[in-house]
Amino acid sequence: MGKKLKQQRRGKGSNAYRKPPNRFKADIVIGNAVLSGKIYAEVIEFVDDPGHTAPLMLVKYDDMREQMFIAPEGIKVGDRIQIGPEAAIGIGNITYISKIPEGLPVYNIERTPGDGGKLVRAAGSFATIIGHTENTTTINMPSKKPIELSNMCRAEIGIISGGGMEMLPIMKAGKNHYIKHAINAKWPVNRGVKSNPVDHPFGGKQHHKGASSMISRNAPPGAKVGHIAARRVGRKKR
Repeated sequence: MGKKLKQQRRGKGSNAYRKPPNRFKADIVIGNAVLSGKIYAEVIEFVDDPGHTAPLMLVKYDDMREQMFIAPEGIKVGDRIQIGPEAAIGIGNITYISKIPEGLPVYNIERTPGDGGKLVRAAGSFATIIGHTENTTTINMPSKKPIELSNMCRAEIGIISGGGMEMLPIMKAGKNHYIKHAINAKWPVNRGVKSNPVDHPFGGKQHHKGASSMISRNAPPGAKVGHIAARRVGRKKR
């Protein structure tokens, strides 16, 4: 009897594929909405969090509350950020996307109003405001795909810091091991053709698939690998 595939084990949600909650130093959310005006906060410290690719910044509000945000490029300790509908257009400020002019980069964008920020949170990434309508704003994502969101969604202005992280070569497998270990990512991930027959449908000594990799959309999960419901495979004839 064969073993479960990696995607089957991941979908089950066992501890081997879960990120430990104690690895994250803070829950990065925009927080409660400021319905009118604006509030101020001062950047007091930068934090290296192993659970996030980007550096975090610890800010203190004028009422002495503290909160963590994702740090944008160009901000420094002592800078003051503004949060609210009337916040100025500046690095690190948080406001409704309908208030942000076209062409400006944004990050940590809410998918639905009040969810605290779900989109564009990786180091070095940003989205761009490309248009406004009466009720929605169109944003160009890092993948170049445009999406429409409600004007009541909020976002942070700027580009996330840490963009040069992926430019440095890893050099050693040990370094990659600790990078993946910090976020409990499963590594290394071997190819199916390098597996044993009990581990994967493509496994075996031949180190190639040995059969067509096209598979039906309705195939059982244990066989659903390869080109799933592909319209065609192979080279196009000119």
